[in-house]
Amino acid sequence: MTDYDASNGGDPVERGTLYLVGTPIGNLDDITLRALHVLKEVDLIACEDTRQTAKLLNHYAIKKSTLSYHEHNELTRAAELIVHLERGDNVAVVSDAGMPGVSDPGYRLVALAVRHHIRVVPIPGASAFLSALVASGLPTDSFRFGGFLPAKSGARRTALEAIRNSPRTQIFYEAPHRIVESLRDVVEVLGPDRHVVIAREVTKLHEEFLRGRADEVLAQLDKRGEVKGEITLLIGKADEAPHVPDSIKSVAQRVKELINADKLDEKAALKQAAREFGLSKSEAYRELQRSKA
Repeated sequence: MTDYDASNGGDPVERGTLYLVGTPIGNLDDITLRALHVLKEVDLIACEDTRQTAKLLNHYAIKKSTLSYHEHNELTRAAELIVHLERGDNVAVVSDAGMPGVSDPGYRLVALAVRHHIRVVPIPGASAFLSALVASGLPTDSFRFGGFLPAKSGARRTALEAIRNSPRTQIFYEAPHRIVESLRDVVEVLGPDRHVVIAREVTKLHEEFLRGRADEVLAQLDKRGEVKGEITLLIGKADEAPHVPDSIKSVAQRVKELINADKLDEKAALKQAAREFGLSKSEAYRELQRSKA
């Protein structure tokens, strides 16, 4: 039996519904009226961190039962929540910030609910990567969100190499203690001229956008020492007409010039040549090897 509730923005009311509720990513005013209504009316709220969600609920004087639902208990807790839903309880899922399921718990429960033919309703809200994108100044016509960059440098460089010639804006989340080394990898793999934007503490008191060439932004962060806050890294698409050598011999010739004129060893000369041609070190190395074949 499905009723119609005009006070809920026209949402049909159906028992045993799973609501995915977007919550503020910083500023507590960034929540929709519909989200507040759902949080007030559901039987249970599943939270990534009950203490964090309590701040939001207390701010809006919402008194509801909460249950922890995070990455460490997601497998078992998802099954428990399905039991609640199948007996007719309405359940809201929230993450600490933003939309649940986007780099946060939620996917497993949604997939299980779909398999059990349980109604799943998204309640849109704030999103860190979308907020960062629209204010970045980078093209928004085509973009890709890649979640968090790999923590280890080798895997991170491989991920960056895969987007070196990307025709779209690339968006990643990054931990503050890794952002400087990640930018160093961007400079090495994508080149110092690649346009990047660091969006830090979006919607919060110390919101900041750093825009510019990768080497320029890296220099700014290097001067600060410790970097704090939630960070979104945006990488501009590859130039439509990138500066590349006219022939394979160009890299080899420049390496030879640097070795003879600047007394550099081949490794240092190759690194310098790659920077000048706007190539990654691995691509410059491959071209150098081809010239020797």
